[in-house]
Formats: sequence, structure tokens, C-alpha cells
Amino acid sequence: MKQKSLTGFMNEVIEELCQQERFATAHIYTYALRAFTEFVGGGEIFFGGLNKSSLRHFQRHLEDLQRSYNTISTYIRALRAVYNRAVDRELISGEFRLFSGLKTGVTSERKLAVTASQMNRLLNPPTTCNELPKEVCQAQDSLKLMLLLQGMPYADLAHLHKKDIQGDLLTCRRRKTGTELCVKVVPEAMRLINLYRNQDSSSPYLLNFLSGTLKGEAAFNEYGRKLRNLNFQLTRLSELCGVGDIKVSSYTAKHHTISI
Repeated sequence: MKQKSLTGFMNEVIEELCQQERFATAHIYTYALRAFTEFVGGGEIFFGGLNKSSLRHFQRHLEDLQRSYNTISTYIRALRAVYNRAVDRELISGEFRLFSGLKTGVTSERKLAVTASQMNRLLNPPTTCNELPKEVCQAQDSLKLMLLLQGMPYADLAHLHKKDIQGDLLTCRRRKTGTELCVKVVPEAMRLINLYRNQDSSSPYLLNFLSGTLKGEAAFNEYGRKLRNLNFQLTRLSELCGVGDIKVSSYTAKHHTISI
């Protein structure tokens, strides 16, 4: 069977993912290909260069660079997914258990749930909200709103549509799973929704976190910037509240809700 280029095929898959607007997966595949290409010294890689020996050495290379377990696992799983696609499309015959024994799981490297007292300190710090920097205060409000909406992920919160709320009932579908979520909006949550309610009639979004004017990869990149800024401000919040030793991020609301 004629050998195909892993580099070329992986770039084709990345382009397909972008056309399907699966930009997060496309970015992961891009980073995985870049890391593997740098590991082999650059140039075009053929499927013959993806073997048990090269994969083991690639994993060790990433460990030597002190990449996290989850980063290594993500890159290995991306290579495995593309390899399996190539087998399914009969571009290559495939090697049995090629990826066995490699890091392909996911681990929680730091405790994501915080205690009730820590959460209370984050949401009700000794200083008043007005004394916190504006962006930190906004991040605090986002964290509180995610908690009040049953640990709603930030991706779902930011993409809520105006039509999703009727009176005090909020109904939407999870972006990740498509599962329908129905939440009764308590008064404090409604206050925060009204505080950040999108006043732009041309935007479909309920809250003013996203512009609503961008499409495709531009919209994905805008969301990514907002998420990174939120996590940065939440880190500042934890430091200002005297709990800087705990990890606070957009995931905190979800894991705190699960833990209580």
C-alpha cells in the first residue's frame, strides 16, 4: 500500500473540522501536529514515522519538557484519532494496539472543588465589591451567576440567547452535549442577568459577554479571549480574597455545585 503523508492528512482533517466549525478540536490537532513535527526535527511526516518507538519517545520528550499529564494525553489522543481516521478511510492498513501503553487518560491534577467557607470568601470578601477592580468584580458576578444557575458552564452562560429566558424560567441546551437544561431563576440570579443583560437589539445573546456580531472562527476566538480573561480575573479574585492557594477558574462553579 502506498504510504501517505501524516502531515498532509492531518492538515486535511484540521481543515474539515474548521469547515464544521469544530474549532476547539481543530486547534488541539494543530498543536499536536506542531509538537510532533518539532519532536522529529521538522519537515513532512509520513505514517511510517508514527510507530510504537516514535510515540514512546515523543511521550518521553514531552515529559522531559515538563508538560502536564493532560497535555501529553491530549496530544497522544489527537494523533490516535487522526490515525484511526486514516485507517477508516483505507489510507493505511493500521497497526494493532499502536497506542497501547501510552498516556491517553485524563487526570484531575489539582482539586477543582472549593470548600463552602472558601466559596463564601470568594463571593463575600472582606472588601466590598465596589472596592475590587472592575474586571475582578465582573468575574465574581460571573462566578456567582454560574453557581446560581446550577453550576452552568461559562460556555453555556456566555451563549445564552434572549429567547432562552421566559419570566423566571431559563431553558437552554448544553453546547457540549445537547442536553436540555431548565432552571428556575432565583431573584439574585435575575438581578445579575439584568445587570449584564445585552442591550444590543442586533445581538442574539442574553448577556453582554459576547458581541454577537462575529461568525465562525472569529466568534470562537472571541469566546476564547473572554474565557482566558475570566480565568485570569478569577485568579486575581482568589488572591485578593486571601485564598490564592486554591485553583479558581470557570470550572469552579460546576465542581462546587457537584460537591455540595
